[in-house]
Amino acid sequence: MWFDRPGRENTDRTLELAYERGKALGIEEMVVASTKGETGFKALEIFKGFKVVVVTYHCGFKEPFKSIMPADVKKSLIQKGAVVVAATHALSGVERAVANKHSGIYPALLIADTLRLFGQGVKVAVEVSIMAADAGALSGGDIVAVGGTGKGADAAVVLKPANQSDMFDIRIREVICKPRDF
Repeated sequence: MWFDRPGRENTDRTLELAYERGKALGIEEMVVASTKGETGFKALEIFKGFKVVVVTYHCGFKEPFKSIMPADVKKSLIQKGAVVVAATHALSGVERAVANKHSGIYPALLIADTLRLFGQGVKVAVEVSIMAADAGALSGGDIVAVGGTGKGADAAVVLKPANQSDMFDIRIREVICKPRDF
């Protein structure tokens, strides 16, 4: 399915389509990007019967030593059954800091830009799957991964996840939905 444009207005439909496809394929795990928890809570409502992994920014992403996802939100997501992972972006991390200071081109940033050819949400879906794998939150079987452009969700993929150290073993099996214009 293609959305006319990216954005949070696609969140509910993205999650519904992702759930339907995951259920049809017998997938039991899903990973969703959620900055402050809103998309994570929606995923928990829709993805009944799935292991739901909510991935958010690492502490210090916007402000040194501060978490973007409030502690009470994280606690509530966990109480409702989610696994919550706060991690450094797999496709930028320290490379972004080096690039900002020294300019130049770096492999992880090239990979991120290549994935953005499919849209920001697809790049995010792949990235959060790596972050969840690195946190030990996944079994290694196929998952549904959901990402977005800015706020909310607008892209979902079925993929075989891998840890960052084995990133080229990731297999994007299907694109469930994404914005057509981005």
